[in-house]
Amino acid sequence: MNRPLPSGAGAGAPAPASACASASASTGDGGLAEVMEKVAHGDKQAFSVLYDALAPLVLGIVVRVVRDRAQGEEVAQEVMIELWRQAARYRPEAGSVTTWAGTIAHRRAVDRVRSAQASADREQAQASREHHTAFDEVAEQVETRLESEQVRRCLSGLTELQRQAVTLAYYQGLTYREVAETLRTPLPTIKTRMRDGLIRLRDCMGVTT
Repeated sequence: MNRPLPSGAGAGAPAPASACASASASTGDGGLAEVMEKVAHGDKQAFSVLYDALAPLVLGIVVRVVRDRAQGEEVAQEVMIELWRQAARYRPEAGSVTTWAGTIAHRRAVDRVRSAQASADREQAQASREHHTAFDEVAEQVETRLESEQVRRCLSGLTELQRQAVTLAYYQGLTYREVAETLRTPLPTIKTRMRDGLIRLRDCMGVTT
């Protein structure tokens, strides 16, 4: 995970990697509190030390929550940037730097998971609404024309199971479950064949939604 450049850090570079590693290795929680204080004052070298000390911990927490390495690295970068920006809010009496960073990392990771799930749920709901609306409109139009010669001709173009399912549902008024029981066929299969059959009828009759 590449070290992010703190905002407003255009002038001056982080401390050399060897210096950062040395400082990080000797920095316990108490030392990190001092480092955090320097970061709060905009010290970019201190941020390099902080990054080397906390990045592995942050990444580990995030990946365990989001369960995706690429997303985990992205969120971990966001966490490190937040540590830079919010450093002045850290209070040693409230807990260690590692605990504070871990809390932020976990919160960010959970937010990412919730956001991704909410987005997926919205897309699924929208797709479901569009599918059912189109399907119901087609079904209604097909039902009103089942007595026509054209429909009888189009029915002959269906598979045997499709034709039986559509006939039982629309001529005899059976439910999906009753059709499945009558034909001794699993309900999911009946639903699929009914859907495919209605689509073929729509295409055959030139019905548009």
